[in-house]
Amino acid sequence: MFVSSASAAERPRILVVDDEPMVREVLCQYLVADGFSVVEAENGDEAVDVVSTEPPDLVLLDLMLPKRNGLEVLAFIRRTSALPVILLTARGEEADRVRGLEAGADDYVVKPFSAREVTARVKTVLRRTGEPVGDAMCTTFGDVEVDPARRLVTKAGDEVDLPRKEFELLTCFLSHPGEALSREDLLQKVWASSTEWQDPSTVTVHVRRLRGRLEDDPSNPAHFVTVFGHGYRFEP
Repeated sequence: MFVSSASAAERPRILVVDDEPMVREVLCQYLVADGFSVVEAENGDEAVDVVSTEPPDLVLLDLMLPKRNGLEVLAFIRRTSALPVILLTARGEEADRVRGLEAGADDYVVKPFSAREVTARVKTVLRRTGEPVGDAMCTTFGDVEVDPARRLVTKAGDEVDLPRKEFELLTCFLSHPGEALSREDLLQKVWASSTEWQDPSTVTVHVRRLRGRLEDDPSNPAHFVTVFGHGYRFEP
């Protein structure tokens, strides 16, 4: 069972329940990058234990689980709380979707899905249920931690002094993990109020500086990746 690290107590806490390790890993990476705290469970019994002892703010719940299936876990949750639940399943038939929603699920995502779409649905459900969302919370990737509210960036525990535009570019990337952003997109989002926004090379220069400060190997970046012919993609 995985639990995300530092400052987790301050973040909305998401329980990811799926028996496929790769699905859990990808969802956890994207959720943490979006500022959430995450705990994993690989079967229905583990999910019930977490919900019973340390209730999260929302559950991402696969239907096809060992030990207890997703509908049994959902029934347990609905007997004890109004905890928001989003179902994850390979079943695409309308009858299965209706069954899950009638059992009390708040939303339903059919596999294969985009992890980015799932995190967006998490935010939507949390807003609808009155829970805080993670956009302005601490965000981590690799050995880097970002606290947008304090404008604080650390790498391996050491503070990194980022100029204002580099920090704004960084937070823009953090809010769009896994999404290919063109230089024009980034200019509009980060430099729209500046005369610099007309020059795409502005983005290139600032991305190069971010890599130099935050990547372990700036010449072979793992997080601020070039999308050739388009722009850049942030990989948590």
